[in-house]
Amino acid sequence: MSKRTETKAGTVSRRAFLGGGATVVAMFALDAAPGSKMARAIAANLPVDTSGGPVNGWILVNADNSVSIAFGGAEMGQGILTGLAQAAAEELMVAWSQVRTQVAPTSQSYITGGSFGIRANFLKMRIAGAQAREVLLAAAAATWGIDASACSVSDGVITNTVTSATLTYAQVAKAASALTPSASPTLTDASKFRMVGRSMARLDLPSKVDGSAVFGIDVRVPGMLYAAVKNCPTIGGTLARTPATPAGAIAVVPLGNAVAVVASNTWAAFKAASSLSVAWTIPTAAAQLTTSTISAQAQTLMATGTAGSPAAERVGDAPGAYGTAVTRIESTYQLPYLPHVCMEVLNCTASVTPTSCEVWVPTQAASWVQATAMAITGLPASAVTVHPTLLGGGLGRKIEQDYVSQAIKVSKAVGKPVKLTWRREEDLSHDQYRPMGLVRVRLGADSGGRLTSIATRTVAPSPLAQRGWMAPTGNDNVEGAEGLPYAAANRLVEYVKHPAAVPVGFWRSVGNSINCFAVESALDELAVALKQDPLAYRRSLLAGDPRTLAVLDRAAADIGWNTAPAKGVARGIALSNGFGSIVALAVEVSQPTAGVMKVNRVACAVDCGLAVNPGQVESQMQGGIIQGIGTAFWGQTTFAKGVASSRNFSNTRMLLMKETPSITVSILQSGLESLGGIGEVAVPPTAPALANAWFKLTGARLRSLPFFPGANRMDD
Repeated sequence: MSKRTETKAGTVSRRAFLGGGATVVAMFALDAAPGSKMARAIAANLPVDTSGGPVNGWILVNADNSVSIAFGGAEMGQGILTGLAQAAAEELMVAWSQVRTQVAPTSQSYITGGSFGIRANFLKMRIAGAQAREVLLAAAAATWGIDASACSVSDGVITNTVTSATLTYAQVAKAASALTPSASPTLTDASKFRMVGRSMARLDLPSKVDGSAVFGIDVRVPGMLYAAVKNCPTIGGTLARTPATPAGAIAVVPLGNAVAVVASNTWAAFKAASSLSVAWTIPTAAAQLTTSTISAQAQTLMATGTAGSPAAERVGDAPGAYGTAVTRIESTYQLPYLPHVCMEVLNCTASVTPTSCEVWVPTQAASWVQATAMAITGLPASAVTVHPTLLGGGLGRKIEQDYVSQAIKVSKAVGKPVKLTWRREEDLSHDQYRPMGLVRVRLGADSGGRLTSIATRTVAPSPLAQRGWMAPTGNDNVEGAEGLPYAAANRLVEYVKHPAAVPVGFWRSVGNSINCFAVESALDELAVALKQDPLAYRRSLLAGDPRTLAVLDRAAADIGWNTAPAKGVARGIALSNGFGSIVALAVEVSQPTAGVMKVNRVACAVDCGLAVNPGQVESQMQGGIIQGIGTAFWGQTTFAKGVASSRNFSNTRMLLMKETPSITVSILQSGLESLGGIGEVAVPPTAPALANAWFKLTGARLRSLPFFPGANRMDD
């Protein structure tokens, strides 16, 4: 059960309202408000320029007086479809039972990533709802010949407070469509919220329960063929020659670094692709893409590599303060490449004709899909239609365009609609991986134990640089190291780009998952060196940050930090502030057999400002912790001469339901003005909390991930 505290309580250009019959369509702004380096880079490098103006969506009043709220993002289980609908419905003054959703057109979509779904669009959805409410009230008032102030509304029914006459939204929708909405409508005071801040039933769940939900893998199009991909096993390899079409297949389509086998059904395509003999041209540089070589390069770069300039963060003189510190800690932490492991494998359905292109796809970036289609087909945007589906997991992988471009090319080649699906083995061995990382942390303390210096140096490949979104001397993967809440007069954060050509991308929590492990582990090491309790030491460094301190204290209280654990059980704690939210995890672990870690209990505390839907926040924290435990224990992809090790669940271990510990989530509310993201924030502190608990239990420091790379199972 979760524990929660009580909830504490832009400029939009003029929009036209379009109407017809018994519906009204409100156009509202949904342009992104990115803040992280990744998001800023994305916004600056969109294939379709959406950074210069608003992204539009719709609110429709239906004939039955229900309302359809458009959704321009990607629903991949994180619940933003529901959360954003709550924001609009709150201002519309309708009942939750009246709320429906629909997909926004591609031109009005927005990229879903970086935990921006709610925080970037929440206010704008409220404004959209308020704009619609005000013109609907104005239309009713005009019908009655009274001032709008003499009208009230509840559940989409407008009441004339003078005569008690009523009109539904549906009855005045057509008249309202002719009115110009206010650019600054009156918003509901947070103290009067009816839906926001409550665990409203998720709008996407009924269809998922009854099987009517459409994921990309479910798409069927009349006359559709099926394709399976065989990518070159080696990174950088290309097709030497197109193989002959095998028996039982319809066609083989060359794709540069892959081939697609087209057949009458997916299973036939899978079998043909699996047995297809393909000749590849392998670059000599692939020999360097071996895990041991990549790790050795990282060690060299740690010692002598040139850091991004200027440094990602520089306050005071961290090296000088470290040199004069009474107590010093220098530790280096190593992290592997990680696959995304989405439950729904990559897939895309495309239908290309000489004059049109339609794409049905589970994607986090519908506008990017449209741009990809335009580039391949040469068609204008008006001729390209994208149908985003539900996603069976995204985690950053489905923002990419490799599987999309393949489907479009295959359909164009065969002249028919084609559903292209990657086998699990292709999905895991041709990922855009979370970068490996080598992080050195230097901490210095004075004679009183006060932290005087903190310096981190992160060596990792750069997703931004690989995409051309970062200058050669730029910084990437420093989240979780810069802007730390701990009091220290001298700070230095350096990033050194690793040149390995392994494709890297935006894995859930990105740089935070790399640096939080190092920083929070090193702080524990310093506390031990100072003979201080790890919680008490962190508290001393957060005296000037009551919001973060409250989160830390709640997690500690929920685990019972100040009471002795049972025999054979130890506790660890870690803190993370990223994506606008603050998370603390306290864990209990035991060792049922030598060298085996069992996670008994996890207490999580989170402050995301305002929990729009507390149930969704709790679910996201639990899911992030479960993923964090599994990847900390076993998660990795290694490479041998450019060939990835990950193949299927046989060698890509996931945490099982029976292995999942008890997880409690406490949600602290600091106010709507501090609205933060939720989708990624629970992952970063999980690994360091576990490592810190393991040290307390065994005296052994775990400075490399995964903790148990050779383990096949966890003990019950």
